[in-house]
Amino acid sequence: MSDDVIWHCIRHNHCSFMAKITTGIFCRNPYNATGICNRSSCPLANSRYATIRDHDGIFYLYMKTAERAHLPNKLWERVKLPRNYEKAMEVINKHLEFWPKLLVHKIKQRLTKMTQYRIRMRKLQLKVREKVMTVPRKAAQRHLRRMDKAEKAAQLEKNIESELKERLKKGVYGDIYNYPFKEFDTILEMEKDDLATEEEEEEEVEEYVEGDAMDDIEDMEDFEGLPDGDDGDSDEDDLSDEPVAKKSKGTGSDLRSNIGKKSKKIITEVEDEDTGIKRRTRM
Repeated sequence: MSDDVIWHCIRHNHCSFMAKITTGIFCRNPYNATGICNRSSCPLANSRYATIRDHDGIFYLYMKTAERAHLPNKLWERVKLPRNYEKAMEVINKHLEFWPKLLVHKIKQRLTKMTQYRIRMRKLQLKVREKVMTVPRKAAQRHLRRMDKAEKAAQLEKNIESELKERLKKGVYGDIYNYPFKEFDTILEMEKDDLATEEEEEEEVEEYVEGDAMDDIEDMEDFEGLPDGDDGDSDEDDLSDEPVAKKSKGTGSDLRSNIGKKSKKIITEVEDEDTGIKRRTRM
């Protein structure tokens, strides 16, 4: 088919690569050398055409000839271009020596533009730039609401915990078996400190009471031994001593009764192994 017939059909009927914009008519075909939809730049309406394409940073020269038009898989011949700009120009001049000058000029312009944007890409990769991230507005608001609810719940839990500890100290709940061990140990330590101060005060009182009782007993023994030691004296001495002895007996019984009263004030403590609570009893 003639190139003019193909161009007439593309231009006036329909072309899937054509893009009409307010600024002009452009072509989306990847083999187009200029990106503009016109007769000289159309890769479909020209049986002899050439362009440059980029594959992962490597440039290739694509050439189309009429002799390969009957082989669609071999329609475009591909030649790899070197990275050096001057050497790439030499390869283009070598393969397109007898081609139209306008087409060769367009291909060289395309190579220049592609080398420039490759240099800019390398520079931008070396620079450290801030990455702009888009956050949905609804997701951000939902996150803030969750944070507020979590803070309120944490404060409420702290208040409940402090209230429960105070009630446990007062003994409102009695014996609790599923209470956490850490909080239970802290409360036990606080109770032990309180009991230790009470024990110190009670020990001082007990020492004072026991010392007085022992002194009274020793005084009684010395006092009772006086009337028994005078066996060899006369009857007159016995008679004269009788009232004294009676008085002494009366006073001894009073002292003994007093000693018993003092000993009743002695305090004993019994510690329960299961609960660890100390109980005080008076003897």
